[in-house]
Amino acid sequence: MVSNPRLLVVQNDAEDDARRLGDWLTDAGADLHVVRAHDGEPLPDDLTGYRGLVVLGGAQPAYDVDGEPASPWFPRLRALLREAVATRVATLGVCLGGQLLAGALGGRVEPASSGPEIGAFLVAKRDVAETDPLFAMLPFTPDVYQWHVDEITALPPGAVLLASSPRVPNQAFRLGDRVWGIQFHIECDVAMLRSWAASDDGSLARAGLDAEDVLARCAAVEDDVEEVWRPFAERFVALAAGRLSGRGIPLPVVNQ
Repeated sequence: MVSNPRLLVVQNDAEDDARRLGDWLTDAGADLHVVRAHDGEPLPDDLTGYRGLVVLGGAQPAYDVDGEPASPWFPRLRALLREAVATRVATLGVCLGGQLLAGALGGRVEPASSGPEIGAFLVAKRDVAETDPLFAMLPFTPDVYQWHVDEITALPPGAVLLASSPRVPNQAFRLGDRVWGIQFHIECDVAMLRSWAASDDGSLARAGLDAEDVLARCAAVEDDVEEVWRPFAERFVALAAGRLSGRGIPLPVVNQ
């Protein structure tokens, strides 16, 4: 058992740091090693020495564009995600991170068919989530933040769907017993969301949304998001440290 598990945190975008999620993980006893890949910091060759991996969001698409990865470090990051599943390293992919996880393991990510999803929303747990080590203790419809223009249209083989919404069905999934991907954001505070609105590329307008209205709705659930997702982060650290078991869940076959 590791009392203070070392977690690799990959930041893909200057405007999406670990923020509140990082605080919750640290408060729960994790030792965070943040790699700012967007700023040119290199990813490790493998996950040796890490008990957990957290991959954050970003404005890039998770899929290749014109045959090239949207960011030069994505091939190395996809390899780390495949390694995490194969070696049972506790992993959480957030928004873009969840999409990269899905794509790396054989799923599919495409532009969202219903357009940008932005703001404060509810997602609904699937029945199978009641036996999941991280999701079982969540309320049936937890508050989340959404800010994405792409979606996971096909989960990887062997993935278990844990949460959905009418607009974007694949909101959360698990691979094996220690790897999770979520389409939504839990790391944000309102200051981060305000910075996203200020640098918006037109997604708000395409969705017919007013920035100040979106931010007001997000601010209204900021405490609710923390109430639900801080304990989730604590359970993730406990799992990485060996204090919480995910065993008994089948491990998918990973082709590296």
